Amino acid sequence: MFHCVKHTREEELMINLLIADDHAIVREGIKKTLALYPDINVVAEAVDGTDVMRQLTERADFDLLLLDLTMPGVTGMSLIEQVKAAYPGLPMLVFSMHNDAQVASRAIKAGASGFIAKDSDPEILLDAIRRVGGGGKYIDPVLAEQMAFDALLPEQRAPHALLSSREFEVFSLLVAGKRVNEIADQLNISNKTVSTHKLNLMVKMKLGSTADLVHYSVQHNLFTH
Repeated sequence: MFHCVKHTREEELMINLLIADDHAIVREGIKKTLALYPDINVVAEAVDGTDVMRQLTERADFDLLLLDLTMPGVTGMSLIEQVKAAYPGLPMLVFSMHNDAQVASRAIKAGASGFIAKDSDPEILLDAIRRVGGGGKYIDPVLAEQMAFDALLPEQRAPHALLSSREFEVFSLLVAGKRVNEIADQLNISNKTVSTHKLNLMVKMKLGSTADLVHYSVQHNLFTH
């Protein structure tokens, strides 16, 4: 069971970090950036959802999970929900190429404590890690502003904002090139249920094919990795 370690004000808050990203070059870049700061300690890395859960099972000294949304296997909102259910005391900071307010909003609702884009300045990454690792919340300021406008003006939201969490997840997997059978296996649901979600999301988004979904995702900078 994870728990937040209490520190006195006189103590320096050391944040033990688990980085989850399937690209070695990204993990190395993050480690080199964070190596400059003595209060942040990268103690382990994971390359997919299964690896994340294994690392969390094997050791309980993590203060923060820095999580990419798009990795092989169980990923995205499902992985956030899985980690949150198993380790409710572990803060998660999503660090993703999904530079979209709706994706950020869904990640926070799924259980993440923060969200920043991978093209953020190193200062933002550092601030977010310290804020979330210390028990707070953090959302990229640009995305936070867009989320606020979406809440105030729901009629102006993009079509993908109309999707349920499961429909959005199926959408992301279709764009990634997954077939209905593969999506059903990954999400542990029936082929019929996947097909129903696919039909519903296409109706909501007023699109007619998987190719249209891919084109839409490119236009809106979704699911890039």
